[in-house]
Amino acid sequence: MVFKQLLQAEAIDVAQIDSCRLAGVSEVLAVLLMAAKFGVPVCPHAGGVGLCEYVIHLSLIDYIAVSGTMERNVLEFVDHLHEHFIYPCSINKNGRYNVPSNPDEGYSIQMHNTSIDEYKWPNGSYWVANPKTNAAY
Repeated sequence: MVFKQLLQAEAIDVAQIDSCRLAGVSEVLAVLLMAAKFGVPVCPHAGGVGLCEYVIHLSLIDYIAVSGTMERNVLEFVDHLHEHFIYPCSINKNGRYNVPSNPDEGYSIQMHNTSIDEYKWPNGSYWVANPKTNAAY
């Protein structure tokens, strides 16, 4: 594990995990526990389409079961493209994610069918209407 080596070498001040590149929730949990042992906060990466919706629960697991504090608990947020998701994440007035109240939230990247139809490659309406953009791929 790369994070184990980075933590043992004291080479990082923050562990920015990418939950889509790690080997599932089990490896994410292992990194959360190792980072806690070394006193290193974890900030899940959430810069892509749907990643904000996908990683809320990881930060909650860290807070509830591992670190027990919000002092250094941060979570990346990108403020666009949430309109394509059935259960979009939201941010409160303090700049923190709202804790999902619906059981489908927090690990759901279920998209609206209209968004899928529009952006499906290569025959979605977006690509058909923009042939020059389509030709670039």
